[in-house]
Amino acid sequence: MSKYVVVVVPDENKAYDARRALSALHEEGSITVYATAVIAKAKDGGMSVKEAIEPGPLGLGVGALTGGLVGILGGPVGMAMGLATGSVVGGIADITNAGVDADFVEAVAQKLKPGKAAVIAEIAEDWITPLDMRMEAIGGDVIRTWRSDFEDEQEEKEIRQRRAEIARLKEEWKQASAERKAKLQARLDEAQAKLDRTAKHVEDRMHQLEEQAKAQIKELQSQAARARAEAKATIEAQIAATRADNERRMGLLKMAAELTREAFAA
Repeated sequence: MSKYVVVVVPDENKAYDARRALSALHEEGSITVYATAVIAKAKDGGMSVKEAIEPGPLGLGVGALTGGLVGILGGPVGMAMGLATGSVVGGIADITNAGVDADFVEAVAQKLKPGKAAVIAEIAEDWITPLDMRMEAIGGDVIRTWRSDFEDEQEEKEIRQRRAEIARLKEEWKQASAERKAKLQARLDEAQAKLDRTAKHVEDRMHQLEEQAKAQIKELQSQAARARAEAKATIEAQIAATRADNERRMGLLKMAAELTREAFAA
C-alpha cells in the first residue's frame, strides 16, 4: 500500500526545497515517489496550487487530495469562495476519492497556517526516518496516512443496498392498487438508474485501479534497476506488496460487478 504525505514548510521557497529532497530520496532508493504537488496558504487564508501534478494514473490520488485540501482548508476567504462556487462540496468528494480520513485533514489544518506552504505526495516507504530527517533539516513537518481503499469496500455494500431496494419496490408494485402502480414504477425506475450509475462507477474504478497499479509497478521496477543492492530488496518487496494490494482491491470491485450483473438479470 502507498502513503500520502503532506510536508508543511515555512514558505513557498522551502516547499520547492522539500520537493527536491523527495526527488533525491527517490533517486537514492530510500523511498518511492509516485507524484507530488505544491500548495500555499496566503496570509488571508486563501489556498492556491503552486505546482500541480502531472496528468496520468500516478497522479490521480495526489490530484484528488490536493483538490480536496484546497477546497476544504481555504480559511475564511477560501471557505467563502468555496461556498459560492461549490468547491467545498467538491473538496469533500475529492478527499473521499483520495482515500483519507477526517483526522488526517485535521492534522494538516493544524499545521498549515497562513503564510505557510506544503508539498503533497504519494509515496512508498519502508522506514520513516530518511524522509523525516531530510524534512526536519529544512524546517518541514511530515504528516502521513495510508491511502485507504474505503471507496472500493463501499461499492459492494452500496450495490447490495440498491439490489434490496429494487427487490422491495418490485414486491410492493405487485401488491399495489392500480393508482399506486405508476408512482411505484417511477420510484423503481429511479432506483434502477442509480444502480446503473453505480455499476458504471465500478467499471471506471476497476480500470483506474488497474492503470494505477501498472504505473506504480513500472515506477518501482525502474527505481529497482538503478538502486544499490540494499535498497533493491526493499523496492522489490514494495512491488510484491503493490501487486497483492491491487489483487485484493480488484477482488472487491469484481464482487461488486458480479452483484450488479445478478441484479440486472433478476
